[in-house]
Amino acid sequence: MTGYAVTTHETSNGTLTIEIKSVNSRFLDLQFRINDDLRALEPSLREAIMARVTRGKVECRLSFGRKVATDTTQALNATALNALAALQTDLRRQFTDAAPLSVGELLRWPGVIEEAEMSQDTLQADVIAAMQTTMTAFVESRAREGNALQTMLLARVSDMEEIVLRIAPLIPQVIAQFQQKATDRMQEALGLAVRNGDANAQSAISREEALDRIRQEVTLYGIRVDVAEELTRLSAHLGETRVILEKGGQVGKRLDFMMQELNREANTVGSKAALKELSDASMAMKLLIEQMREQVQNLE
Repeated sequence: MTGYAVTTHETSNGTLTIEIKSVNSRFLDLQFRINDDLRALEPSLREAIMARVTRGKVECRLSFGRKVATDTTQALNATALNALAALQTDLRRQFTDAAPLSVGELLRWPGVIEEAEMSQDTLQADVIAAMQTTMTAFVESRAREGNALQTMLLARVSDMEEIVLRIAPLIPQVIAQFQQKATDRMQEALGLAVRNGDANAQSAISREEALDRIRQEVTLYGIRVDVAEELTRLSAHLGETRVILEKGGQVGKRLDFMMQELNREANTVGSKAALKELSDASMAMKLLIEQMREQVQNLE
Protein backbone atom coordinates (compact mmCIF):
# COMPACT_ATOMS: atom_id res chain seq x y z
CA MET A 1 0.00 0.00 0.00
CA THR A 2 1.11 3.52 -0.61
CA GLY A 3 1.51 5.95 2.25
CA TYR A 4 3.43 9.08 3.19
CA ALA A 5 4.27 10.99 6.35
CA VAL A 6 6.89 13.56 7.33
CA THR A 7 7.40 15.18 10.73
CA THR A 8 9.88 17.67 12.18
CA HIS A 9 10.82 17.68 15.85
CA GLU A 10 12.77 20.25 17.82
CA THR A 11 14.90 18.60 20.49
CA SER A 12 17.53 19.79 22.93
CA ASN A 13 20.18 18.48 20.53
CA GLY A 14 18.80 19.90 17.30
CA THR A 15 16.11 19.46 14.65
CA LEU A 16 15.01 15.95 13.64
CA THR A 17 13.16 15.38 10.38
CA ILE A 18 11.79 11.93 9.58
CA GLU A 19 10.14 11.13 6.25
CA ILE A 20 8.50 7.77 5.50
CA LYS A 21 6.90 6.76 2.23
CA SER A 22 5.84 3.46 0.74
CA VAL A 23 4.70 1.99 -2.55
CA ASN A 24 2.90 -1.27 -3.26
CA SER A 25 4.72 -4.55 -2.77
CA ARG A 26 3.62 -8.05 -1.79
CA PHE A 27 6.44 -8.24 0.75
CA LEU A 28 8.13 -5.87 3.20
CA ASP A 29 11.15 -4.14 1.67
CA LEU A 30 12.86 -1.50 3.85
CA GLN A 31 15.29 1.14 2.62
CA PHE A 32 16.96 3.84 4.74
CA ARG A 33 18.49 7.17 3.79
CA ILE A 34 20.59 8.18 6.80
CA ASN A 35 23.86 10.08 7.19
CA ASP A 36 26.82 7.94 8.17
CA ASP A 37 27.14 9.61 11.58
CA LEU A 38 23.56 8.54 12.37
CA ARG A 39 23.78 5.03 10.91
CA ALA A 40 23.79 3.50 14.39
CA LEU A 41 20.16 4.56 14.72
CA GLU A 42 18.98 2.40 11.80
CA PRO A 43 18.10 -0.67 13.92
CA SER A 44 15.74 1.43 16.04
CA LEU A 45 14.05 2.81 12.93
CA ARG A 46 13.79 -0.64 11.38
CA GLU A 47 12.23 -2.06 14.54
CA ALA A 48 9.66 0.74 14.70
CA ILE A 49 8.57 0.13 11.10
CA MET A 50 8.42 -3.67 11.34
CA ALA A 51 6.27 -3.42 14.46
CA ARG A 52 3.47 -1.76 12.47
CA VAL A 53 3.99 -2.63 8.80
CA THR A 54 4.11 -6.05 7.13
CA ARG A 55 3.84 -5.20 3.42
CA GLY A 56 5.14 -2.54 1.07
CA LYS A 57 8.37 -1.06 -0.22
CA VAL A 58 9.11 1.45 2.53
CA GLU A 59 11.72 4.19 2.39
CA CYS A 60 12.73 6.07 5.54
CA ARG A 61 14.79 9.27 5.55
CA LEU A 62 16.33 10.73 8.69
CA SER A 63 18.00 14.11 8.79
CA PHE A 64 19.37 15.91 11.83
CA GLY A 65 20.47 19.52 12.19
CA ARG A 66 22.56 19.98 15.30
CA LYS A 67 22.29 23.07 17.45
CA VAL A 68 25.33 25.25 17.94
CA ALA A 69 26.27 26.28 21.43
CA THR A 70 24.43 29.41 22.54
CA ASP A 71 26.84 30.56 25.25
CA THR A 72 29.49 32.94 23.82
CA THR A 73 32.36 31.43 25.79
CA GLN A 74 31.47 28.01 24.49
CA ALA A 75 30.65 28.99 20.93
CA LEU A 76 34.28 29.38 19.88
CA ASN A 77 36.68 26.47 19.85
CA ALA A 78 39.77 27.97 21.52
CA THR A 79 42.00 25.06 20.50
CA ALA A 80 41.01 25.38 16.86
CA LEU A 81 41.52 29.15 16.97
CA ASN A 82 45.00 28.85 18.52
CA ALA A 83 46.02 26.26 15.95
CA LEU A 84 44.70 28.44 13.16
CA ALA A 85 46.52 31.50 14.52
CA ALA A 86 49.81 29.58 14.68
CA LEU A 87 49.36 28.38 11.11
CA GLN A 88 48.60 31.92 9.95
CA THR A 89 51.74 33.25 11.70
CA ASP A 90 53.95 30.64 10.05
CA LEU A 91 52.46 31.35 6.63
CA ARG A 92 52.86 35.12 6.93
CA ARG A 93 56.54 34.69 7.81
CA GLN A 94 56.99 33.04 4.46
CA PHE A 95 54.44 35.12 2.56
CA THR A 96 54.74 38.62 3.98
CA ASP A 97 52.24 40.08 1.53
CA ALA A 98 49.49 37.65 2.55
CA ALA A 99 46.44 39.31 4.11
CA PRO A 100 45.33 38.11 7.54
CA LEU A 101 42.10 36.13 7.87
CA SER A 102 39.00 38.26 8.41
CA VAL A 103 36.52 37.65 11.24
CA GLY A 104 34.00 36.27 8.75
CA GLU A 105 36.54 33.84 7.33
CA LEU A 106 37.49 32.72 10.82
CA LEU A 107 33.86 32.07 11.79
CA ARG A 108 33.29 30.01 8.66
CA TRP A 109 36.36 27.89 9.25
CA PRO A 110 35.40 24.27 10.04
CA GLY A 111 35.57 23.51 13.74
CA VAL A 112 35.93 27.11 14.94
CA ILE A 113 32.30 27.26 16.15
CA GLU A 114 31.58 24.40 18.51
CA GLU A 115 28.43 22.34 18.15
CA ALA A 116 26.40 21.60 21.25
CA GLU A 117 27.52 18.56 23.12
CA MET A 118 25.26 15.67 22.33
CA SER A 119 24.58 12.45 24.18
CA GLN A 120 24.09 9.46 21.88
CA ASP A 121 21.59 7.96 24.31
CA THR A 122 19.60 11.19 24.39
CA LEU A 123 19.65 11.41 20.60
CA GLN A 124 18.43 7.82 20.25
CA ALA A 125 15.58 8.48 22.69
CA ASP A 126 14.62 11.59 20.70
CA VAL A 127 14.67 9.64 17.43
CA ILE A 128 12.53 6.81 18.84
CA ALA A 129 9.96 9.28 20.16
CA ALA A 130 9.91 11.18 16.86
CA MET A 131 9.66 7.92 14.91
CA GLN A 132 6.56 6.85 16.83
CA THR A 133 4.82 10.11 15.93
CA THR A 134 5.83 9.74 12.28
CA MET A 135 4.74 6.10 12.16
CA THR A 136 1.31 7.02 13.55
CA ALA A 137 0.82 9.56 10.76
CA PHE A 138 2.16 7.06 8.22
CA VAL A 139 -0.18 4.27 9.33
CA GLU A 140 -3.13 6.67 9.25
CA SER A 141 -2.18 7.57 5.67
CA ARG A 142 -2.14 3.91 4.67
CA ALA A 143 -5.42 3.34 6.50
CA ARG A 144 -7.12 5.99 4.38
CA GLU A 145 -6.00 4.22 1.22
CA GLY A 146 -7.03 0.92 2.74
CA ASN A 147 -10.56 2.24 3.26
CA ALA A 148 -10.74 3.24 -0.39
CA LEU A 149 -9.50 -0.19 -1.48
CA GLN A 150 -12.00 -1.87 0.84
CA THR A 151 -14.84 0.03 -0.84
CA MET A 152 -13.63 -1.01 -4.28
CA LEU A 153 -13.18 -4.66 -3.33
CA LEU A 154 -16.59 -4.88 -1.67
CA ALA A 155 -18.13 -3.44 -4.85
CA ARG A 156 -16.46 -6.22 -6.88
CA VAL A 157 -17.75 -8.82 -4.41
CA SER A 158 -21.28 -7.44 -4.86
CA ASP A 159 -20.91 -7.61 -8.65
CA MET A 160 -19.90 -11.27 -8.45
CA GLU A 161 -22.71 -12.09 -6.05
CA GLU A 162 -25.18 -10.58 -8.53
CA ILE A 163 -23.75 -12.74 -11.31
CA VAL A 164 -24.12 -15.89 -9.20
CA LEU A 165 -27.71 -14.99 -8.30
CA ARG A 166 -28.52 -14.35 -11.95
CA ILE A 167 -27.16 -17.61 -13.35
CA ALA A 168 -28.04 -20.00 -10.50
CA PRO A 169 -31.73 -20.36 -11.59
CA LEU A 170 -30.56 -21.25 -15.09
CA ILE A 171 -28.81 -24.45 -14.05
CA PRO A 172 -31.84 -26.81 -13.70
CA GLN A 173 -33.32 -25.36 -16.87
CA VAL A 174 -30.06 -25.84 -18.79
CA ILE A 175 -29.72 -29.45 -17.65
CA ALA A 176 -33.35 -30.29 -18.45
CA GLN A 177 -33.14 -28.70 -21.89
CA PHE A 178 -29.90 -30.46 -22.66
CA GLN A 179 -31.24 -33.84 -21.56
CA GLN A 180 -34.40 -33.48 -23.62
CA LYS A 181 -32.51 -32.30 -26.69
CA ALA A 182 -29.94 -35.10 -26.45
CA THR A 183 -32.67 -37.72 -25.88
CA ASP A 184 -34.64 -36.52 -28.91
CA ARG A 185 -31.56 -36.65 -31.11
CA MET A 186 -30.60 -40.14 -29.98
CA GLN A 187 -34.14 -41.42 -30.40
CA GLU A 188 -34.29 -39.90 -33.83
CA ALA A 189 -31.00 -41.56 -34.76
CA LEU A 190 -32.23 -44.91 -33.42
CA GLY A 191 -35.53 -44.64 -35.28
CA LEU A 192 -33.70 -43.80 -38.49
CA ALA A 193 -31.51 -46.86 -38.09
CA VAL A 194 -34.53 -49.11 -37.56
CA ARG A 195 -36.40 -47.66 -40.56
CA ASN A 196 -33.38 -48.23 -42.74
CA GLY A 197 -33.36 -51.88 -41.71
CA ASP A 198 -30.02 -51.77 -39.93
CA ALA A 199 -29.70 -55.38 -38.82
CA ASN A 200 -26.87 -54.64 -36.42
CA ALA A 201 -28.90 -51.94 -34.65
CA GLN A 202 -31.92 -54.27 -34.29
CA SER A 203 -30.06 -57.34 -33.17
CA ALA A 204 -27.61 -55.72 -30.77
CA ILE A 205 -30.13 -54.28 -28.27
CA SER A 206 -33.88 -53.80 -28.04
CA ARG A 207 -35.54 -50.39 -28.29
CA GLU A 208 -36.23 -50.26 -24.53
CA GLU A 209 -32.63 -51.14 -23.77
CA ALA A 210 -31.49 -48.45 -26.16
CA LEU A 211 -33.72 -45.89 -24.47
CA ASP A 212 -32.37 -46.88 -21.04
CA ARG A 213 -28.84 -46.46 -22.33
CA ILE A 214 -29.74 -43.07 -23.75
CA ARG A 215 -31.19 -41.93 -20.45
CA GLN A 216 -28.12 -43.11 -18.56
CA GLU A 217 -25.70 -41.35 -20.88
CA VAL A 218 -27.73 -38.13 -20.85
CA THR A 219 -27.97 -38.20 -17.06
CA LEU A 220 -24.24 -38.74 -16.67
CA TYR A 221 -23.46 -35.91 -19.05
CA GLY A 222 -25.97 -33.70 -17.27
CA ILE A 223 -24.06 -34.30 -14.04
CA ARG A 224 -20.82 -33.33 -15.75
CA VAL A 225 -22.24 -29.99 -16.94
CA ASP A 226 -24.02 -29.20 -13.65
CA VAL A 227 -22.28 -26.21 -12.01
CA ALA A 228 -24.68 -25.79 -9.08
CA GLU A 229 -22.02 -27.06 -6.66
CA GLU A 230 -19.43 -24.61 -8.01
CA LEU A 231 -21.89 -21.73 -7.67
CA THR A 232 -22.60 -22.73 -4.06
CA ARG A 233 -18.88 -22.67 -3.27
CA LEU A 234 -18.52 -19.34 -5.07
CA SER A 235 -21.26 -17.86 -2.89
CA ALA A 236 -19.55 -19.19 0.24
CA HIS A 237 -16.15 -17.81 -0.80
CA LEU A 238 -17.66 -14.42 -1.65
CA GLY A 239 -19.37 -14.32 1.74
CA GLU A 240 -16.10 -15.11 3.49
CA THR A 241 -14.29 -12.46 1.45
CA ARG A 242 -16.87 -9.89 2.51
CA VAL A 243 -16.45 -10.88 6.18
CA ILE A 244 -12.66 -10.55 5.95
CA LEU A 245 -12.88 -7.10 4.34
CA GLU A 246 -15.44 -5.77 6.78
CA LYS A 247 -13.58 -7.13 9.80
CA GLY A 248 -10.37 -5.36 8.76
CA GLY A 249 -6.93 -5.82 10.28
CA GLN A 250 -4.14 -7.64 8.46
CA VAL A 251 -6.15 -9.22 5.66
CA GLY A 252 -3.70 -9.37 2.75
CA LYS A 253 -2.60 -13.01 2.95
CA ARG A 254 -6.09 -14.30 3.73
CA LEU A 255 -7.49 -12.44 0.74
CA ASP A 256 -4.70 -13.84 -1.45
CA PHE A 257 -5.99 -17.31 -0.61
CA MET A 258 -9.62 -16.35 -1.24
CA MET A 259 -8.71 -15.00 -4.69
CA GLN A 260 -7.18 -18.37 -5.57
CA GLU A 261 -10.32 -20.19 -4.47
CA LEU A 262 -12.64 -17.82 -6.33
CA ASN A 263 -10.59 -18.11 -9.49
CA ARG A 264 -10.62 -21.92 -9.28
CA GLU A 265 -14.42 -22.07 -9.07
CA ALA A 266 -14.91 -19.48 -11.83
CA ASN A 267 -12.60 -21.49 -14.11
CA THR A 268 -14.59 -24.65 -13.41
CA VAL A 269 -17.86 -22.92 -14.25
CA GLY A 270 -16.36 -21.83 -17.55
CA SER A 271 -15.01 -25.26 -18.42
CA LYS A 272 -18.37 -26.97 -17.66
CA ALA A 273 -20.57 -24.29 -19.22
CA ALA A 274 -23.17 -25.76 -21.59
CA LEU A 275 -24.80 -22.40 -22.23
CA LYS A 276 -23.43 -19.12 -23.55
CA GLU A 277 -24.81 -17.24 -20.54
CA LEU A 278 -22.74 -19.43 -18.21
CA SER A 279 -19.61 -19.00 -20.30
CA ASP A 280 -20.08 -15.21 -20.35
CA ALA A 281 -20.69 -15.20 -16.60
CA SER A 282 -17.49 -17.16 -15.98
CA MET A 283 -15.48 -14.66 -18.04
CA ALA A 284 -17.04 -11.69 -16.24
CA MET A 285 -16.24 -13.21 -12.84
CA LYS A 286 -12.64 -13.94 -13.80
CA LEU A 287 -12.17 -10.33 -14.89
CA LEU A 288 -13.54 -9.10 -11.55
CA ILE A 289 -11.33 -11.54 -9.66
CA GLU A 290 -8.26 -10.34 -11.55
CA GLN A 291 -9.10 -6.73 -10.67
CA MET A 292 -9.40 -7.75 -7.03
CA ARG A 293 -6.21 -9.81 -7.08
CA GLU A 294 -4.14 -6.83 -8.29
CA GLN A 295 -5.28 -4.76 -5.33
CA VAL A 296 -5.29 -7.54 -2.75
CA GLN A 297 -1.56 -8.04 -3.30
CA ASN A 298 -1.08 -4.48 -2.02
CA LEU A 299 -3.22 -4.83 1.09
CA GLU A 300 -1.59 -5.45 4.43
